[in-house]
Amino acid sequence: MTITRRHFLSASAVLAATPVLGRAVRAAPLPREADVVVIGAGAAGIAAARRIVAANRKVIVVEAASQVGGRCITDISTFEVPFDRGARWMHNPETNPMIKLGRAAGLEIMPAPTGQKIRIGRRNARAGETEEFLAALVKANRAIDEASRRFDVSCASVMPKEVGDWASTAEFVLGAGFAGKDLKDISVVDKVRAQDRNSATACRQGLGTLVARIAEPLPVSLSTPASRIEWSNRDAHVQTPAGRIAARAVIVTVSSNVLAAGTIKFAPDLPKRTLDAAAKLGLGSYDHIALLMPGNPLGLSRDDTLIERSNSKRTALLYANIGSSSLCSIDVGGSFGRELSAQGEAAMVAFATEWLTDLFGSDVAKAIERSSATRWNASPFVQGAMSVAPPGAQSSRKTLGEPIGSVYFAGEATHETLWGTVDGAWESGERAAEAALRRIGALRDEPGKQAPATKRRRPAAPPRAGRSTSR
Repeated sequence: MTITRRHFLSASAVLAATPVLGRAVRAAPLPREADVVVIGAGAAGIAAARRIVAANRKVIVVEAASQVGGRCITDISTFEVPFDRGARWMHNPETNPMIKLGRAAGLEIMPAPTGQKIRIGRRNARAGETEEFLAALVKANRAIDEASRRFDVSCASVMPKEVGDWASTAEFVLGAGFAGKDLKDISVVDKVRAQDRNSATACRQGLGTLVARIAEPLPVSLSTPASRIEWSNRDAHVQTPAGRIAARAVIVTVSSNVLAAGTIKFAPDLPKRTLDAAAKLGLGSYDHIALLMPGNPLGLSRDDTLIERSNSKRTALLYANIGSSSLCSIDVGGSFGRELSAQGEAAMVAFATEWLTDLFGSDVAKAIERSSATRWNASPFVQGAMSVAPPGAQSSRKTLGEPIGSVYFAGEATHETLWGTVDGAWESGERAAEAALRRIGALRDEPGKQAPATKRRRPAAPPRAGRSTSR
């Protein structure tokens, strides 16, 4: 029996290490001046740069890494199938500009797979057990939603006792598997304000490939970290190892962890409220452990997704036989995932092997032909997965998105409802670009135009048995 993707796979944002892209983006020469400098060539930076180019203004994107994508990276060399080491899913296919651009570039866009299973020991959950789990998730979601109407506390503090034996599993699905942090570290308000992410959509060639393809026409200077930004209310200067760039505005799209770490120096210093907001929106931990297992030793279907009924945080999510290949991804997150990642790739692969063996038997280890694990926490240009607001800090997203003089901020951490998603990063990049263009006189506000209202997530309705929907 399958379970609804809305409740099971409610997260989507990041993971990874440093793989090989399918198509290279041209390395642009570094100019001495531009109308706008964009720092970071992830989804937010690419979206911002496209918007500035469309307004016929000069832009340069400086990227510290040797490839574009940020937390959207597709590895096409390690395995025989494109492997998204970072974000996998997009949403809202009817309106999502990334999906339209991907199709226009000749990439294959498809709905996310719907096969999902729950494992109890070495057997699949029975229909009644699956219903129990779904009922537990519904109760948990309703408790979180009701609590958010009164005050902002941790999701863990309002979990109902009725979840019973499914408590640890619900903790993983709603916490570590959703945002890369345990429920005790997630604000009920932040959780509820995350829009329903239904109609999940994937790119067969990889989401990282899609972002790289969209970036191809843009002036991107790779391996060019910004070290210092001198700003005022009139202009800005960006210092890089390749030279100094004068600009009328700067859009900063680095992760909240990188910003809070002070990797980029600002003169004058950023206001304390901006740095505090970045620090409060620290990135969760979420990684993929990829195993190539020819012969389908797990006996699962194409793109099957599986979780276990666990009794601790030492658990994972399995994404099996990706794209009809022999590649399986074991995803770990939260405090357990962070501790495991810190131990290194060998320890991560050992855990994945042990976890699968417990669920499917001793033949698993012999079937593993090749392995690779992402370690986003150790990536110097990202330092984690998706941003997460702890209790009382949801308003930090709005604070972080406020411009400071000629400096604008974008990225998933600045989006109040689509945080933790590629969609939120892209939308924030467009939003920051429009604000910067208005500042330099390249864009005027349309009369009567208002910003879209933030949507409030409704309490989850009881799912129908055997009915599956995209997250």
